[in-house]
Amino acid sequence: MRVLFVGDVVSDSGCKCLMQLLPNFKKINAIDFCVVNGENSAVGNGITPLSCNDILTAGADLVTGGNHTLRRQEFHEFLDNNSFAAIRPANLHRTAPGKGTAVLTRGSKKLGIINLMGAAFMDYTAVNPFDCLDEKIKEMEDDGIKCILVDFHAEATGEKRALGFFADGRVSAVIGTHTHVRTADAQILPNGTAYLTDAGMTGPVQSVLGVEPQAIIKKMHTGLPVRFTNPGGACSMGCVVIEIDEKTGKAISIESYEIS
Repeated sequence: MRVLFVGDVVSDSGCKCLMQLLPNFKKINAIDFCVVNGENSAVGNGITPLSCNDILTAGADLVTGGNHTLRRQEFHEFLDNNSFAAIRPANLHRTAPGKGTAVLTRGSKKLGIINLMGAAFMDYTAVNPFDCLDEKIKEMEDDGIKCILVDFHAEATGEKRALGFFADGRVSAVIGTHTHVRTADAQILPNGTAYLTDAGMTGPVQSVLGVEPQAIIKKMHTGLPVRFTNPGGACSMGCVVIEIDEKTGKAISIESYEIS
């Protein structure tokens, strides 16, 4: 099984970039399932039904989320009604709309996805991500799902690494999102779990994490409120391809890319 995971899509420029690059990349890499983090895909921030549908139209099988997933009220009902297409972190409060897991099926192939949010330097987590992961892995094992991908949307590198080793041998892959910078540590951990601290982002290259540099500079320099805007120009797609042994659920290979 070949799985493509695409890092955080930022604003409408990220959505357009995805539409341009994703279809051909999937084809030449013989991708079975494509999962895309879309929690920042709306203009401004957050995600809307429109930006989520843009990601799905581009070729994603499932859209995952993070700390901005619930920022737009109009997306709450969409999550409730389309849990097969979009999920949010599983360790939010039990009253949060939508679901935190999904199972993708294509023929005899099945891939479980668990979306989690980190506790360090992040808001809104109601359940510890390590405890939540234990619970969700058991649910998937009970349903006979062997191949499992975890999108861990977290700030702290140490927390991501720790969760990767915590999950090692129990899931197929742990891929980090949120920091928008592609890391150089793609590897298979000792017990067979593919790991990457951050898949990067899909959006404008000449930016600070997808935002106009001067806006970020002004905010950091002065400490005053600033309206964030997303620049135009060249964009790239940060992503990772994981090959999984369907019989064991173990990762065979992992390779990260930045495509423009």
